Amino acid sequence: MKTIKGPAIFLAQFMGEEAPFDTLDHLAQWAAGLGYQGIQLPTDPRLIDLQAAATSKDYCDDLLGRLAAHGIALTELSTHLQGQLVAVHPAYDTLFDGFAPPTFRGNPAARTEWAIEQVKLAARASAHLGLSAHATFSGALAWPYFYPWPQRPAGLVEEAFAELARRWRPILDVFEDCGVDCAYEIHPGEDLHDGATFERFLDAVHHHPRAAILYDPSHLLLQQMDYLAFLDIYRDRIKCFHVKDAEFRPDGRSGVYGGYLPWVDRPGRFRSLGDGQVDFKAIFSKLAQHDFAGWAVLEWECCLKHPEDGAREGANFIRDHIIRVTDKLFDDFASTGMDSAANRRIMGI
Repeated sequence: MKTIKGPAIFLAQFMGEEAPFDTLDHLAQWAAGLGYQGIQLPTDPRLIDLQAAATSKDYCDDLLGRLAAHGIALTELSTHLQGQLVAVHPAYDTLFDGFAPPTFRGNPAARTEWAIEQVKLAARASAHLGLSAHATFSGALAWPYFYPWPQRPAGLVEEAFAELARRWRPILDVFEDCGVDCAYEIHPGEDLHDGATFERFLDAVHHHPRAAILYDPSHLLLQQMDYLAFLDIYRDRIKCFHVKDAEFRPDGRSGVYGGYLPWVDRPGRFRSLGDGQVDFKAIFSKLAQHDFAGWAVLEWECCLKHPEDGAREGANFIRDHIIRVTDKLFDDFASTGMDSAANRRIMGI
C-alpha cells in the first residue's frame, strides 16, 4: 500500500490581482504558509507560459526550482478551461467563448483547434516537469440532451461520443508519447459526468491506456451516486483526486436539478471541507487500500465560507485524513512461523 501525498491545493479559485494571489511565487509562499506541500497549477498565462514549458526543459526546471524554494511541489497541471473547449455544443458557444483568447472568439472551429493544441502542449509540459498525471475536462456535445425529453433521436448519443473520441484520441496519443495520464474530472456539464459516460467514452477511444479519471466526490454526491463504490469500480483509472465537500438536502420545492436557484439556495451545494456530507474517512481509507499514489488536492468551492478560511482549514483537514499506511500486520505478534510442511499437516494432506 502507498501513503497518499499531500496536502496540496488547486490554485484556480484563488488567483487574483492583489498579493498574495497575484503571482506564482506569491501563491506558492502563501500555500506553504498554510501548511500545503503541493499546488495543482492551472495553465493560466499569469502563472505559466505553456508554450515555453512544452518546449523548454530549462524553463520547467526553473519553475520547479522557484516552487521548491518555497517548500512546494507541483502536483499536476490543469487544462480545465481548454479541455472544455475541445468539445462545445453550439448552445454554449457564446458562454464558453470567454475561455478562449479574443482572437478565437466567434469562431468555434478555430477555438476548438486552439484548445486541442493547448492540451497537447500541457501533455509535453507535464513530461518536462516530471509529472505523471494531468487534470482536465472532456467538454460536452451531448449534455443538452442528458434528460430524454423529447425522446432523443436514435444514434444521437452514440454519434456525440464518437465525435468526442475523434477529437480526444490524437490528444491521448500525445499523452501516451509523453508518459502522462490524462485525468478527466467527472463533472456535470461534461459528457463525462458519471461512471456510465466514462465507460462509454472509454469504449469509444478503445480503452486508451492514458484515459483516466480525476476523482471529485462532491460531484458524485450531488448526483446521488455511491461515490465509495465508484472508487472500487474505477480504481485502476483514478489518477487525480480533488478533496471537495458537498451536501444534498432535498425539500418539497427542489432537488437534484436545483430549480435554477443560486448556489446558496440549492438543495445540493458545495461546501468547505468538513462542512458537508462527504465521508472522507472512508474515501481516504479506500484510496490507501487501492494503492492510490497521487496527491490529495483541495479544490475550494463554497457558497458560504470565505475562501481564505476554507484554504486555511483545508490543509489541516487533509493532513488529518491522510493515512500513513502500515508496513506490518496488526496480528504479527501472534504469528506461529509455520512452514509449508506444517500447513499441510494442519489440513491433513
